[in-house]
Amino acid sequence: MRKYIAELTGTFILVFCGTGAMVIDQQTGGAVTHVGISITWGLIVMSLIYSIGNVSGCHINPAVSIAFTIAGRFKARLLPGYIASQVTGALLASITLKLLFPTSPLLGATLPAGSEIQSFILELLLTFFLMLVIMNVAHGSKEQGQFAGIAIGAVVGLEAMFAGPICGASMNPARSLAPAIVSGHLEHLWLYLIAPVVGAALAIPVWKYLTARVEH
Repeated sequence: MRKYIAELTGTFILVFCGTGAMVIDQQTGGAVTHVGISITWGLIVMSLIYSIGNVSGCHINPAVSIAFTIAGRFKARLLPGYIASQVTGALLASITLKLLFPTSPLLGATLPAGSEIQSFILELLLTFFLMLVIMNVAHGSKEQGQFAGIAIGAVVGLEAMFAGPICGASMNPARSLAPAIVSGHLEHLWLYLIAPVVGAALAIPVWKYLTARVEH
């Protein structure tokens, strides 16, 4: 139960701060800036890894939990509880932002700037890169250790920085699901639910191949 509460709390903080930065930027006419939003995403991920990594592993992302399960680093029986906790935390964050900023039309929802296929491929690749980094710095299914937070937070910030204006750089089904439901913008949601899961899952065989011990 402690793990579930940690995931719920962590995903709430992630979505509240990350999409909150987007909402406040829109409400203030660009005071936060795109770079500021990207840095916010990176820093909040880094902070959460150091604060709840030793409790739940700080997955805060259904795609990450699913990929860890595929890799055999996470017990499958815990998966439904983790995903439910992550989605609940994200929804509570979006509802809170809706109460604070009732005039925000999107609440930080991820929408493609171009075609759906363009954003689908971008999301798939972004989550693939992210998961590859996570697999190399995480211990078991726990994202902890001296540099795990810095490495993972940096990748999130970097990807948000360059890909955010095109696809939203979600890399996280829960992060996209919550603002879409609360703001009512469900039109492109399918790609943000499927692409990150596929991207994270594809990273596992590649990681296994790259890190397999060479037999002499």
